[in-house]
Amino acid sequence: MGCRGFGPRWYSMCLYGVYNRCMDPDDHVCLCFHVSQRKVVNYCKREKPPVASLISECLSAGTGCGWCVPFLKSLHKQALEGVENPDLPHSPEEYAKRRTSFRETGERPAESPGDNPSGEQDDAE
Repeated sequence: MGCRGFGPRWYSMCLYGVYNRCMDPDDHVCLCFHVSQRKVVNYCKREKPPVASLISECLSAGTGCGWCVPFLKSLHKQALEGVENPDLPHSPEEYAKRRTSFRETGERPAESPGDNPSGEQDDAE
């Protein structure tokens, strides 16, 4: 279901089947360089980068620890597909918690809906 169509800071039924707050456009997707979801989405809509790796031109998003790369790819795909309000089905708190685990272990926590919404394998770009 996702959170599209709901205003910022609203709670909605996300893919987990429980009520979670999804990310607000002003929440950071790239926590290393403090790049918000809004900046990434606007960059994708304005510049239409052919590959998600070019999002790094948007304030270096995705070039720090690497945690946000699959999420940047998801936002890129949604923007290029014309989704009006691309979003991520994680609360900022859960997103930051999972990133902390990633930084400590070097491994991504078990996938959950929305981590790789296309179902495709990550390929080198």
